[in-house]
Amino acid sequence: MIIDSHCHLDKLDTSHYPNGLAGLISAAQADGISQMLSIGVDTDQFEPMMSQIKDYDFIHASAGLHPLGVKSLDSLKLLEQQAKHDKVVAIGETGLDYFYEKDNSQLQQQSFATHLQLSKQLRKPVIVHTRDANADTLSLLSNEADLTVSGVIHCFTEDWAMAKACLDLGFYISISGIVTFNNANALRELVKKLPMDRLLVETDSPYLTPAPHRGQQNEPKHVRLVAQYVAGLKGVSLEHLAEQTSDNFVKLFLTPR
Repeated sequence: MIIDSHCHLDKLDTSHYPNGLAGLISAAQADGISQMLSIGVDTDQFEPMMSQIKDYDFIHASAGLHPLGVKSLDSLKLLEQQAKHDKVVAIGETGLDYFYEKDNSQLQQQSFATHLQLSKQLRKPVIVHTRDANADTLSLLSNEADLTVSGVIHCFTEDWAMAKACLDLGFYISISGIVTFNNANALRELVKKLPMDRLLVETDSPYLTPAPHRGQQNEPKHVRLVAQYVAGLKGVSLEHLAEQTSDNFVKLFLTPR
């Protein structure tokens, strides 16, 4: 069984399934997807997201505010309350994105630090988004994160030096459908180096649909394609890759600290 460690169920169009989200989830289960982590990126949308997944004990949640959504620190007021919800197993998605927005880097850093402090307080791992911000991301992780709780760098696309630094801090690395893209040769070489006991797979659906479904909406069921591709790069069977990444997910997100 395979776990989709990062998806945005509240952002998916489910109209092509007769019974909506339930149909999408059933399709994922039919492809061997046993659990999912639905990611919070907007404190205002947290409650609607939770109402969607409340009846599924195999769908977990996170609470966070995406760095590209940080307009003021006032938007973080609800975060601590939301993070204490029983279904919430992680803090984030948080982090730094200087590719799209560098002008508000200080505000992003303050928000990231708040998430890291909450992760430390609640002893729930942090889900980190980083793009073109390696130095500041590593600085904040080193200075603010609880490294005994750690977390994951999701949808990893940075270089080996960044991966190695994050691994040295005790973080996990999650690979998305980007690994199947034609222009992802550097990422494929990096995946070959990643230790199996720190590896996760994800869809980041509805985004980053893997080949051969590029151009279509991504869904949790497609994490199987990501896992198959990564297994090939690692020279192991899909079954072995699925078992190891599932064990990693349970250790990181579901094991009490």
